[in-house]
Amino acid sequence: MTALTDRTDDRWDDGFIARSRRVGGIDVDLDTDDGDEGDDALVRAVSGAGSDGGKAPSPPLSPEGQALRTRLEALRQLVGLSRTRLDGKTLAEAGRVLDEAAARRGLSPQHTVVAIAGATGSGKSTLFNSLAGVQISETGLRRPTTAAPIACSWSDGAAGLLDRLEIPGRLRRRPRETSENGALRGMVLVDLPDLDSAVGAHRDHVDRVLALVDAVVWVVDPEKYADAVLHERYLRPLAGHAEVTFVVLNQVDRLPGESADLVLDDLRRLLDDDGIALGEHDEPGATVLGLSALTGEGVGELRDLLAQFTQEKGAATRRISADVDRAAMRLRPLYVADGHPGPEIGEAARAEFEDRLAEAVGAYAAGLAAERAWRRNAGKACGTPWLRLWRWYESRRAPRTLAGLAALAVIGGRGPATAQTPVEEEVTARQRVEQAVRTVADAAADGLPDAWAQAVRETAVRGAEQLPESLDEIAVTLGPAVTVPSAKPPRPAWWPAAVLAQAAMTLLQIYGGLWLVGQIVGVLEPRLMPPVLLMVAGIVGGPLVEWTCSIAARGPARRYGQDAERRLRQAAAGCGRARVLEPVAAELLRYREVREQYATVAAGGTKLSTTRQ
Repeated sequence: MTALTDRTDDRWDDGFIARSRRVGGIDVDLDTDDGDEGDDALVRAVSGAGSDGGKAPSPPLSPEGQALRTRLEALRQLVGLSRTRLDGKTLAEAGRVLDEAAARRGLSPQHTVVAIAGATGSGKSTLFNSLAGVQISETGLRRPTTAAPIACSWSDGAAGLLDRLEIPGRLRRRPRETSENGALRGMVLVDLPDLDSAVGAHRDHVDRVLALVDAVVWVVDPEKYADAVLHERYLRPLAGHAEVTFVVLNQVDRLPGESADLVLDDLRRLLDDDGIALGEHDEPGATVLGLSALTGEGVGELRDLLAQFTQEKGAATRRISADVDRAAMRLRPLYVADGHPGPEIGEAARAEFEDRLAEAVGAYAAGLAAERAWRRNAGKACGTPWLRLWRWYESRRAPRTLAGLAALAVIGGRGPATAQTPVEEEVTARQRVEQAVRTVADAAADGLPDAWAQAVRETAVRGAEQLPESLDEIAVTLGPAVTVPSAKPPRPAWWPAAVLAQAAMTLLQIYGGLWLVGQIVGVLEPRLMPPVLLMVAGIVGGPLVEWTCSIAARGPARRYGQDAERRLRQAAAGCGRARVLEPVAAELLRYREVREQYATVAAGGTKLSTTRQ
């Protein structure tokens, strides 16, 4: 589209744009019967939009803009990381803020959109006309007077902003051309319907536009400045937007003497109760002043404040930043748990979890069994030959007993190869595993926000679905291997000496016995004492060596049992880590990430300085 190149000399005393323009050398009549074409031409004339569609190239970002960009990016990542953990309704406000921020930042940064809002009879339309210098918005006794938002732009290029506000072309105006207009260049003023209108559509217009504009001028009057609808529905929820808020007490000409100051003081008190920071003593906050739109008293001061506010070109950044602050405040219970020591599984919780799993697979009992088995092997190796012969004899008699018959049945394939685990024992082991999972999940979720605590517990439960079966497999496959020593169990260094000593004791008994037999049959000279002493030495020495070996075997047997218990415990713990602890730790890591992103979002950024008083 070709830019506007010529204007007529007509004054815009009626508040409407002149009825004809020369666009690209062609006269365009805007007062046509075709409403759509007239509106489109009016939009183009008001905005001065060229081929960019009303958008202007963005200037380099200020430090405040860069801080806001960082916060918005953090909020975007926060929403992305939380989609699978939180419901859409919870994240709707944050998503709306991101959408509106992207829409606003994509439009002209050189313009500041200011809405004038107020209750019925507050005189906001009169103030709107007074600032524009021409009768634009209809005023009168009939209520409500303003039925739809009306916009007045002090410069071109605001079409995109007004399209976003859904203000049709027929309701877009230009102010009277005066020497004061230069200071307000870049401002777009919007007159809203009454916020307490009995017509629901009017209130909808107010709510929709207030969510999109850069700043708001709240107009109150001496009679309704404390109205509950104004404070509870609008001012209090928007308390965090104080830096883009103006509150003006209109109709001060009706207050005699010092009554205006008293009402202003009471208005400031009410705003303070609403949580709105007041811009006093050069501090950031809302601006409060009194004026009379009818007589013009104080209107010039408001115009100067709006001019300064517009020229700072930081209102859009302040507004978006305040929206992010409010979204962060609402999201705080979902991401911040006051007093939580940190998103991690403590060592005590890990140790208790592993102990419960070890108990479920019978690691301690397996260690004891391995220790007893090792000591039995030591007894077989270091015991007396006569004791070994007796054990061999008992083993030969074993098949005649019930236990021996059962063993033969197993060998012959007529019975179960392994003993069946009792049902009660299996149920108890499963309950132990479930209790261990619940305990570690509760410990990890302790102090977390409800949504993330629930996610941690659900992750633990999902991971533990097949954990009892895996532990049963470990107990079946690894349990017998660690409880029964191998064919050549590890032997201490003293083992050969003990075997040799036991063999020597046996030889003494045999030699003494043969010597004694030889004397009895008369082959040898009768000397009873020496062979008897040799036999007694062998008979006493054999058990003594066996007892000494059993004492010496306690340490190695205990270490062997502890090693067997440790291997079974480590196998159970590894299974528990893979199925439960690692998924829970990953969930806690995700929470740490979103917590860091939330900290960036809630940081507040660097507040824009303001000189408004």
